[in-house]
Amino acid sequence: MSRIIDQALLDVLSDEARNSLRRRKNRNFHTHDAAQAHRLLNAIEPDSYIAPHRHLDANKDESIIILRGKLGAVFFDDAGGVTQTVVLQPGGAAVGINVPHGAYHAVLALQAGTVFFEVKAGPYLPFTAEEKAPWAPAETAPAAAGYLERLRALFE
Repeated sequence: MSRIIDQALLDVLSDEARNSLRRRKNRNFHTHDAAQAHRLLNAIEPDSYIAPHRHLDANKDESIIILRGKLGAVFFDDAGGVTQTVVLQPGGAAVGINVPHGAYHAVLALQAGTVFFEVKAGPYLPFTAEEKAPWAPAETAPAAAGYLERLRALFE
């Protein structure tokens, strides 16, 4: 059965993100975690922290296209230094990114109601220790909120 990605779906997903403890919510179009291609919508609110990470599997390049709102993307070197930032916005200078495997990166909502479309290879596997940025706080760490604010300051 086909699925239409319309404003109503984006509204529902944004409402779910606002009401989620993690302040983000995804809607998968792949049917299971073992699927070879993962296609999903991600709704994210400005106070949601996605810790910097990388995908080491050579098949896990990741593509992101912004559908609504404003998203900041940050790329890092292996020591945690910022190498590049970009703002993704519908109709803006940049509307998407392709993240090569092995590249440390993070995204953060710069506007409420932000939704993006993400594609990467499956299967889903939790991050390994080598994929988590050792210089960044974990999502649930007390220092996460302060780190998110430092990332946000890169876009002011």
